[in-house]
Amino acid sequence: MCGIIGYVGNNNSVPYIIDGLKKLEYRGYDSAGISIIQDGSLVTVRAVGKVAELEKAALIANPKGGTGIGHTRWATHGKPSEENSHPHTDCTGDIVVVHNGIIENYLTLRAKLESRGHRFKSETDTEVIAHLIEENLLHVRASNDPDRLLKAVQKTNKEISGAFAYGVLWARTPGLLIGVKNQSPMVVGLGKNENFLASDVPAFLKHTNKVLFLEDGEIAVLHVDGVTVIGKDGKEAKPKPVKISWDQQTAEKGGYEHFMLKEIYDQPQAIEDTLRTARTDFGKILGLDTEGIRKLRNIHIIACGTAYHAGLVGKYYIEQLAGIPVSVDLASEYKYRSVPQLPHTLAVAISQSGETADTIGAVKKAQSLGFRTLAVCNVLGSTLTRTCDSTFFTHCGPEISVASTKAFTSQITSMYALAVFLGQANGNLSKTVFDKLYKELLTLSKSMSEVVKLEYDVRHLTRKIYKADRFIFLGRNVNFPIALEGALKLKEVSYRSAEGFAAGEIKHGPISVIDKGTPVIMIMPHDALFEKMLSACQECRARGAFVVAVTTKAGAKQARGVADKLIIVPQAGEFLQPVINVVPLQFLAYWIAKRLGCDIDQPRNLAKSVTVE
Repeated sequence: MCGIIGYVGNNNSVPYIIDGLKKLEYRGYDSAGISIIQDGSLVTVRAVGKVAELEKAALIANPKGGTGIGHTRWATHGKPSEENSHPHTDCTGDIVVVHNGIIENYLTLRAKLESRGHRFKSETDTEVIAHLIEENLLHVRASNDPDRLLKAVQKTNKEISGAFAYGVLWARTPGLLIGVKNQSPMVVGLGKNENFLASDVPAFLKHTNKVLFLEDGEIAVLHVDGVTVIGKDGKEAKPKPVKISWDQQTAEKGGYEHFMLKEIYDQPQAIEDTLRTARTDFGKILGLDTEGIRKLRNIHIIACGTAYHAGLVGKYYIEQLAGIPVSVDLASEYKYRSVPQLPHTLAVAISQSGETADTIGAVKKAQSLGFRTLAVCNVLGSTLTRTCDSTFFTHCGPEISVASTKAFTSQITSMYALAVFLGQANGNLSKTVFDKLYKELLTLSKSMSEVVKLEYDVRHLTRKIYKADRFIFLGRNVNFPIALEGALKLKEVSYRSAEGFAAGEIKHGPISVIDKGTPVIMIMPHDALFEKMLSACQECRARGAFVVAVTTKAGAKQARGVADKLIIVPQAGEFLQPVINVVPLQFLAYWIAKRLGCDIDQPRNLAKSVTVE
């Protein structure tokens, strides 16, 4: 996820773009850049780090012009560096592109363009767009340069695949900015003698609240005095402007009151973006050929907090689907325990930020023992990704709220993909089973789009239980870690006492803390252990608990008589069900914290990234 801002108007575009990038910095902050059309040429300024660094560089370069674009980056291809920062140019330096999303076929396109003499200056997927437009400008015909550029962009869109939104400037067409949307956000701000292109409304809200929301496949052509939108069919579209009533702070959160709530709703797209990476050959990601994967005898998963719970889910996945023994350790413990130096061991470190000190230390210990290391991480260029031998990136974009939501479900998705591909490579899964599991994986985003609709049901439920002093979460098998995560999420944002247990363990002690009115949240899809969970429901109700069953439609028919409240989630594959089941628990934590008046995005005593022991 990256931030784009473009301006066409009668004023100097630089202050508008810098200010817009500051408003979009929540979308990415490893580097930033601007390009301005000045006296018939493009002036580009880029800087590594936050927008403040770009602002300093722009003050020195002092570009001026009424047409420009800017970008704040969250790296997906190529480490954070000035060379990889946007905007990116073609060979002539007359075309610049800023881009949000992933070009899936960029390697094929790059090879083709290089064979035709194009010279690439970065490691990014974005740069292929600039070179394709350069190439296509040579072959399209039009009566004027603005139409030529539009036709070249239309031709380029047919050649690239993936989820993308991008903006284009051509030095030969001052006063013209073109924007493209396909599965990544792009909006247009309509001003008086000035118009804006952006990834999100906050970038220009202080200047105009009149907005066009582009649909997939549409192209926006911006001039000083107006905007034309071209539809997927190549004909002019007539979208209706929307008047935004949000204030600036609300706009940054996409209209949601808190980043945590926004990020819960981000999850379908975050999973879709992560799966674009999952389609890659895992042998290349791991740096192992099929024979190397078949030799793997042990996998150690190391992580902290929420990422540790994702690792626990991953253990169930890998042992079941790939048949490889897995141990899961808290990174802070792994560093200091005696770890047997077993051959053919892979250490998998899971971290949203890639800067967690304990996890980095645990990885270094694993490497000292001769283990191959893999990072599952959301931040390209982070210390963890530079330390590990290889990285699987969860492309869920910056996560602002301290309480992790979309990073967690993206991590589970990554672990499932890893398990499936390991099982295929080592022969533990037949082609038929692999195809079935992979097909289920590709439907996950759709199921997530359905489960986020349960917010109202969960919000209504919290009225009855938010004042409780103690909460219990129960699950079994692959849903046991989801019970742990549900409890952690509630503790983090509401400060209430919450514990997660394996449901079969309640008779061995935990049931003693359940008394009249204690909310007990059961994660119990209709699976092989459903009957066991029903028994646990009855045991808890017998002690006066208020039982909430998170279950599927088939399970609801049987659970109705033994639970006080049902939360009915979509049915997914057995191993993907935990990804679905955790969403109501995220809403539960959010709404209890909201009713209690807690600081949801920045809970007391907590930091997003723990960079010290």
